[in-house]
Amino acid sequence: MANVVVVGAQWGDEGKGKIVDWLSERADVVVRFQGGHNAGHTLVIGNRTFKLSLLPSGVVRPDKLSIIGNGVVVDPWALLDEIKRLGEQGVAITPGNLQVADNAALILPVHAALDKAREVARGTRQIGTTGRGIGPAYEDKVARRAVRVCDLADPATLVAKVEDLLFYHNAQLRGFGAPEAAAEPLLASLEAVAPRILPFVKPVWESLDAARKRGKRVLFEGAQGFMLDVDHGTYPYVTSSNTVAGMAAVGAGFASGALSYVLGIVKAYTTRVGAGPFPTELADATGRALGERGREFGTVTGRPRRCGWFDAVLVRQAVKIGGIDGIALTKLDVLDGFTELKVCTSYRLHGEVLRRLPPGASAQAGVEPVYETFEGWGESTKGARSWADLPATAVKYIRRIEELIEAPVAMLSTSPERDDTILVRDPFAV
Repeated sequence: MANVVVVGAQWGDEGKGKIVDWLSERADVVVRFQGGHNAGHTLVIGNRTFKLSLLPSGVVRPDKLSIIGNGVVVDPWALLDEIKRLGEQGVAITPGNLQVADNAALILPVHAALDKAREVARGTRQIGTTGRGIGPAYEDKVARRAVRVCDLADPATLVAKVEDLLFYHNAQLRGFGAPEAAAEPLLASLEAVAPRILPFVKPVWESLDAARKRGKRVLFEGAQGFMLDVDHGTYPYVTSSNTVAGMAAVGAGFASGALSYVLGIVKAYTTRVGAGPFPTELADATGRALGERGREFGTVTGRPRRCGWFDAVLVRQAVKIGGIDGIALTKLDVLDGFTELKVCTSYRLHGEVLRRLPPGASAQAGVEPVYETFEGWGESTKGARSWADLPATAVKYIRRIEELIEAPVAMLSTSPERDDTILVRDPFAV
């Protein structure tokens, strides 16, 4: 059976929630493999809306196994709050349908405190983090001082690890003039949360290996987007993990050769939350119209998203580096009614034409988009479920995007409703 990886191919917020939900109906196992509770997915199923941050999208379906992989940094209190909130919506989450990797790193309150202190200290040079401690938690993981999920079952080890971790971080907090973190209340909180988290804890790589050998369909769900990848994104305005498809194997303990298809989620225009370069950003009435029509506000933060025209340069780069086999194009209906549309086909920097985004921060901030202009369409595409329902000019726009990014459209989303989807190629049928 096919194993599919779903990743965002822009700056996140591409509509992964709906697509993953649509695919999860066909999957047996759904896996989150990186990021933390800074990610946000909105699922609309019938007349119910679910907002997820840390949990895989498969949790809303009782017959699926959901897994939080080792590549995720886990805030145990946020996880329990999310489980409780979904329970109040009628979604029962138990150790029978959710597993958390025993070797995943934890996000602790000191991480969030440090995250916020750093942003304040940066002043006008803020990165635009969510302030939830994601970056500091990943730093601890790489520096080999992280408290991991498995440590919750070993109180003696936990005490020493917490003391070592706070010794390091309190020095930084003092430097920022922020309150220091005390070990005793943190250890008490961890002791209280441990018996509620540990029933979910498993060596998830074993579960995934067993699923692969039984021919089960596994869906890997990425968070954020390609251009927020810590290596390949608009550094330093990025997240602290790798968001590309290759992270699915590493972040879940899954055989890399068993990943069958990579689906990149791409919005029909471009958005970004927070600071950082954005070549096609529209700080005008058109940009505001895209934001209003697309309801562009962050699922987690509520922050308004910056909006701009489709950037084919960025998406093509994501396709090539990320090994994307096909894309799911979302929010086409937001473009309904525009008399004219533009797509960025290259950049101009100091008189030179570029067909890639340069790695340096100053160069990224200095590139100017080169546009190709398209005729818009007055008809509505909202709710279209076949190519025949689309205006000819909309089809022309889609086909040109395929040419520019050098990848085919496998799925087309025309509204937040899960059934308003045009399927060109089922990623599981490879």
